[in-house]
Amino acid sequence: MNVTTIGIDLAKNVFSIHGVDSHGKVVVRKRLNRSKLLPLIAQLPPCLIGMEACSGAHYWAREFSKLGHDARIIAPRFVAPYRKSSKNDDNDAEAICEAVSRPSMRFVPVKTAEQQAVLCLHRIRSGLTKERTAQINQIRGLLAEFGLVMPKGRYSARHYLPEILEDGENGLPMLARRLLHNIHQRIRQLDEEILAYDREIEAMARRDEQAKRLMTVPGIGPQTATAILASAPDPRQFKSGRHFAAWLGLVPRQYSTGGKVRLGRITKRGDKYLRMLLIHGTRAVIAKLGEKEDQLSRWARDLVERRGYKRAAVALAAKNARIIWAMMAHQTEFKAQQLEA
Repeated sequence: MNVTTIGIDLAKNVFSIHGVDSHGKVVVRKRLNRSKLLPLIAQLPPCLIGMEACSGAHYWAREFSKLGHDARIIAPRFVAPYRKSSKNDDNDAEAICEAVSRPSMRFVPVKTAEQQAVLCLHRIRSGLTKERTAQINQIRGLLAEFGLVMPKGRYSARHYLPEILEDGENGLPMLARRLLHNIHQRIRQLDEEILAYDREIEAMARRDEQAKRLMTVPGIGPQTATAILASAPDPRQFKSGRHFAAWLGLVPRQYSTGGKVRLGRITKRGDKYLRMLLIHGTRAVIAKLGEKEDQLSRWARDLVERRGYKRAAVALAAKNARIIWAMMAHQTEFKAQQLEA
């Protein structure tokens, strides 16, 4: 079978395959069960295989690469323009086959199993953090029903909630007191689980030389360093630091026509979790600028005065993204430049 390019629409059990030869003629168009996919791909000569980025895409890309194929993953929004008709599995596979053959197409880096395991740790921790926030907000809302107002934040909850539950003269019924106590115990359990994951991430970062180099950048901690190394391990996939920042959605949205350039807010494309980590890190940096006189701190302080705190945090996050790319691409160390007198 003379197949050069294949598009596969991934699913849980039934997969649609669309393959063409070197002349663009369709030679394969079928549906297969999960158990029959790998045996079919193993029988084919080395070819280019395209898939949409979804659950299981990295696993299949690794398996196809072991068989000698060139497996590539494409973001779904880059595949949609190549779909000719209604959306179904066969048309999706054909669109993927067409998209993967484009020379200017952008691809998602294929992650190893170890990198996905690190991201699993980050996702589980993030989910627990969201659950803890939801539980605290629920307690605040329920207490407000009885005229008991508690300040925002988990630190306030740790301080005030035990006092409220132990105060027998605040008018809180015993049933509500017992139920809120159960939620309080769940919050304490979540605190312990999140702390254990934080320690595991820190230990992981201390063992990785590249992560330790990235953590020398102001605003980059163990979580940000390990998440970036697991999500974008190969900096050569980006032409420059600006392309890396654009991949993270930290560059201005552009709407230009007739030679007139219009720039808006940041695009917010790419990985939302990485963007959030970078921006939260720069918020901590700006909060502790003080009277530091290195070039980066001086630049950030001037930007806060001119454009405000939030814009400065995003701008510093974009700068950090470019610094991270340069350190990863050129294997260099971060050095804070002092201003000349």
